[in-house]
Amino acid sequence: MMNSKVSRFFKPSISATVVLFLLATLFTNLGMWQTRRGEAKAATEQQFATAKTVLLKNAIAQQDRFAHIDVSGRYDTKRHILLDNQVWQGRAGVHVFTPFYTDDGTVILVNRGWLPLSADRRIMPAVPTPQQPTVLRGILNIFPVPGRILGSADTLASGKWPQLVTYLNHADISAALDTPLAEWVVQLSKSEQAGFGGRDWKPVFLTSSKHRAYAFQWFALAGISIVLWVFNGIRRSRESRTMRSEK
Repeated sequence: MMNSKVSRFFKPSISATVVLFLLATLFTNLGMWQTRRGEAKAATEQQFATAKTVLLKNAIAQQDRFAHIDVSGRYDTKRHILLDNQVWQGRAGVHVFTPFYTDDGTVILVNRGWLPLSADRRIMPAVPTPQQPTVLRGILNIFPVPGRILGSADTLASGKWPQLVTYLNHADISAALDTPLAEWVVQLSKSEQAGFGGRDWKPVFLTSSKHRAYAFQWFALAGISIVLWVFNGIRRSRESRTMRSEK
């Protein structure tokens, strides 16, 4: 009796039910995926915000990402790696990675920030570098991970510097420098004079709030799919009753 009453006022088509159910499932899964991504990004942001100052060797041994580094040593004044396709303030350029030799024997790449790149890519920008011993201050981070690797890694020549690369490959850089290289980088502090532009370092590219906003949009689309299914069932039921009354 109850089913007959429901079918009188609600009669969705089978095709609409299948399509809208699939859409609602898809949108819900995408919303859940974005929610999980947001939670992971929130944990990374929290780690970045609460990082402490740690000795470089200890930070590397503990894999303490985002640790604040304060270590004495000297820069390599000639051998710079320029990471291509870096945009800052709407301009294309490179991030400058320079080897730093600490007093305790660690060698690590330092991201010194952004420099513009000439339209003629055979012309490399000048990279002014302190020659005297200095104190390196910055944030320990993992090697930059490319979104997509197309083709093989750039071939580095040990006698040609600076060199332009499309992504960083630890083994190739270490071989070109002919020295064991830490599998981490230091992002130079914004207050340091040895750096360039674009040193407002962020822990993530897309923030947790962005992922939460995307999740809300997907869940909203799932809700709209359900509303359309209900609307379709009510409309078809009304049309069916109208046709019966006209006969």
